[in-house]
Amino acid sequence: MKIPKTKNRMAHKVRLSDIGWKKSLTAEQFNILRKKATEAPFTGKLLHNKNTGAYLCAGCGAEVFSSDKKFDSGTGWPSFSGAVKKNVETRKDTSHGLQRTEVLCKRCGGHLGHIFDDGPLPSKKRYCINSCALDFKKNKEK
Repeated sequence: MKIPKTKNRMAHKVRLSDIGWKKSLTAEQFNILRKKATEAPFTGKLLHNKNTGAYLCAGCGAEVFSSDKKFDSGTGWPSFSGAVKKNVETRKDTSHGLQRTEVLCKRCGGHLGHIFDDGPLPSKKRYCINSCALDFKKNKEK
């Protein structure tokens, strides 16, 4: 998928058909980002990532989390105490008979995971995110 290269990547919304998304994502990424599935706990490639850098939406490349907000929640999914607010949005999710808050990429609408109120202080937020919905861009060494 070609994403416009601009200074403000968020200026261009990414909208593709299911066929377009299937061409640009792996089957697991498609099921998570587009069909709101959840990866199995403790299986994600970024769960134990300790590098410094930015977590990007695997669908469109928008920066959605920073490594300085990542913490080990013990839940089996990458967890963050905060998000890049301008690049994520939340929505009420009542699927599966549960009441949760879904976290989505604002640029492409991709399902990233859910947010809970059992995180560390001061935010008390735990963004529980599918590793498969993310890419990671390591900071360059100085």
